[in-house]
Parts: sequence; C-alpha cells; structure tokens
Amino acid sequence: MPLVSTGQLVREARRAGHGLAAFNVITLEHAEAIAAGAERAGAPAVLQISENAVRFHGGRLSAVAAATAAVARSCEVPLALHLDHVVTVDLLRQAHAEGFSSVMFDASKLPYGENVKATAEAVRWGHERGVWVEAELGKVGGKEGEPPLDAHAPGVRTDPAEAAAYVADTGVDALAVAVGSSHAMTERTASLDHALITRLRTAVPVPLVLHGSSGVPDEEIRAAITAGMVKINVGTALNTAFTTAVRAFLTDHPSTVDPRKYLAPAREAMAGTVADFLAVVRG
Repeated sequence: MPLVSTGQLVREARRAGHGLAAFNVITLEHAEAIAAGAERAGAPAVLQISENAVRFHGGRLSAVAAATAAVARSCEVPLALHLDHVVTVDLLRQAHAEGFSSVMFDASKLPYGENVKATAEAVRWGHERGVWVEAELGKVGGKEGEPPLDAHAPGVRTDPAEAAAYVADTGVDALAVAVGSSHAMTERTASLDHALITRLRTAVPVPLVLHGSSGVPDEEIRAAITAGMVKINVGTALNTAFTTAVRAFLTDHPSTVDPRKYLAPAREAMAGTVADFLAVVRG
C-alpha cells in the first residue's frame, strides 16, 4: 500500500474521535514489528524516526528511512512516515527528499521567543514543501542526555494561553504538550492532567500530541483521547518488549550466536505491543 501522510491520518482520527498511535523505529525489526502489529490490529499507524535514531545510524538518514518506507509500503494497512524530535536544521531539510510527510521540530529547549522564531521558520520551510509540522511546548523531559525531570513540578506543564499564542505565532499543524507524561518511562505509572488537556484542546485549534505514552496506563490514554489528545507517541514500550524477549531467549539459550534466533521473538514481542496500543487508542 502506498505511504499516506501523517496529516491525513491525524485528521481522520480526530474526526472519528479516537487516537492515532505513532511508534519509534530504531532497527529494521522495529519497522517490521510496527507494520505487523498494525496489520494484526487492522489500524493505521505512524512510523517515526527520531534524530537520536539517525545519530545511532551514523548520522545518515537515507538508509534507515528507505528501509522503513519499504516496510511501510508492503503493509496492508495505511502507514505514514514521520521524522521525530528534530533539533538540527540540516536534518529537518532532509525530510522531504527522504519521503517524510511530517516532522516534529523540537525547539522546546530554547527560550520561548527563540523557540517561536525557530519553529516558525521550520513551519514556513515545511509548508512550502507540503510537510506537516509538529512542535512541542512545555517540558515533557526524559530524553537521553537530559537531567531528570519531575513531570509534576511547577512550571513544567504547558500553559493554555501560551499554547494559543504559540500556535498562532508559529503556524504549527500539531502541538505536543506537557500534561504529566515523561519520555523513557519503563513502568506505566504516569498520571495525566485531564482537565489541562481539555483546556488545551479548547485553547488551540490544532491536534494535541502526547509524548512519553509508554509510561501511561491504558485507562489514562483512553481518558486523554476523550479529553482531546490525538497523536499518541510510543517508543520505550517497544524497546522494553524487544530487550525482554532477547534477554529471555539468551538466558535460556546462552550458546546462541545467530542473531535471527533472538531477533525473531523480539520482533514478535514488539508486534504484540504495537497491536495492544492500537487497540487502546481506537477505543
């Protein structure tokens, strides 16, 4: 099936009143697992490659992008390709040529005024090429290399009035907001501020994005979608499934040297996780 655009999938999910799950790709097995899980659930999804993943692949986007796109095109359900947490302009400007319909430009670490300026420029560049642009306002925290962040600390969460001004001044197509989740959580214990999500949905005209969803329990994700979240990002949950399966296999078969032997159950574990999250976001 041809690749579809992230913007199209987000609009369809928003109209239907359910969520759209977006899953992080690191290896070929991640991409294959996401496609398999989406087929199993009979639901669309987004395959997203972060700047950190590009760095893991030697700073070269082309190979991992081409492999991920090839997997997506062979899938029987609609899949989109998204470039996530981009902080460098050079990588941003590779997005369109490599087949990405959307990009999350992350200037959230900059002071507010600089964030607005950089994001508005990224949006102008993207819209000239038909690229849908997501941005982040607030401090979700938890990314590799960042200091620990209390998702409930004062000043961390996204302010609705500031969010409205930010969207108006940048022209972004979607906004990732800080409402109580955190990146890289390995336990699903996050408690979200659903009243704040409702206020943000009222304040801004664009779809809301939940980062750090791996640490959010199913019932919290469902309630967040009811309150106004649309795009639900999942990364660490796949890595947890992958690593748990590999560790279990090698514990039981310590003499194994053929990576296919342990990558197959790891891929299957991730596919199951993908299917489970897709069932949750679609109610």
